[in-house]
Amino acid sequence: MIQIQHLTKRYKNTTAIRNINLTINQGEIFGIIGYSGAGKSTLLNCLNLLEKPTEGKIIVDEEDITVLSEKEIRKRRQKIGTIFQHFHLISAKTVFDNVAFSLKAAGKSKEEIHFKVPKLLKLVGLQDKANNYPAQLSGGQKQRVGIARALANDPKVLLCDEATSALDPTTTDSILHLLKEINRNLGLTIVIITHEMEVVQKICDRVAVMEAGEIVELGAVYDIFSAPKHPLTKEFVQSVQSFTLPDRLLQERKGTIVKITFRGDSAENPIISETLAHYPIMINILHGQISYINDKPLGTLIIEAIGKKSDIDAAIRFISERTKQLEVLADVA
Repeated sequence: MIQIQHLTKRYKNTTAIRNINLTINQGEIFGIIGYSGAGKSTLLNCLNLLEKPTEGKIIVDEEDITVLSEKEIRKRRQKIGTIFQHFHLISAKTVFDNVAFSLKAAGKSKEEIHFKVPKLLKLVGLQDKANNYPAQLSGGQKQRVGIARALANDPKVLLCDEATSALDPTTTDSILHLLKEINRNLGLTIVIITHEMEVVQKICDRVAVMEAGEIVELGAVYDIFSAPKHPLTKEFVQSVQSFTLPDRLLQERKGTIVKITFRGDSAENPIISETLAHYPIMINILHGQISYINDKPLGTLIIEAIGKKSDIDAAIRFISERTKQLEVLADVA
């Protein structure tokens, strides 16, 4: 659905994004994550041509949108919906009129508007709020109006610029659930800009990690969480899955401390029980959790293995053969 080729955007002496190459597939939810200043919002603004790229191409649905005239850009932009962090609703207009605004701008008739707006409001769960004004809505309801407005002209792509950053965790979950339903029911391609790894974990199929205007890591969300490679990616993953042990535990250990990552089937198999059945060691569980990413289990466990050094080494080999991901954090003397 989207091909980004050698994309660069400069402002005078500053390069905001540099030589970005990216393919986003039709119907997927794609995340772009990075801290402030990474260039992710500039990249998003290039995708809907609010910013004109300095170099490179953006091909949306097999059309190079970077060569279009201003008139053509305005028309094509109707097929790229955008929702924003701070909603950008018109305070003096009702919910109905805020959604209708996009349809009026596209030249739709009154009949089309009065037919379509109620359907859009029902889609986002606001059918009873049509005559309310933005000031009468909660943050989550305002964002639902923004989503309805962005969907008004049947876009093929929906861009979300920090769409949940201004919301509390419970409301964030409800908006992410709504976006996932829209993706599934409408087959819409969704691109999410965020600095929150929890958002990526809950909704995205793939993710690009940005730093200093460049993509430093790219992959399926499950793979990124289970085996991050770049230091920044590891930092983002650790913000969701923190496994920092107190120094006291390391200093007082009697055995070998091991971090085990369980992927896929290994997360649901009794590997620790099998290990204890085979080797005369004791296992002390220090920390652990299982997350589900796109319905696939990903487990992390930190244990202390106590016993003879030869038995511990054999047990570690046994576990490593079955999980393929094991790290010794502190070994016996």
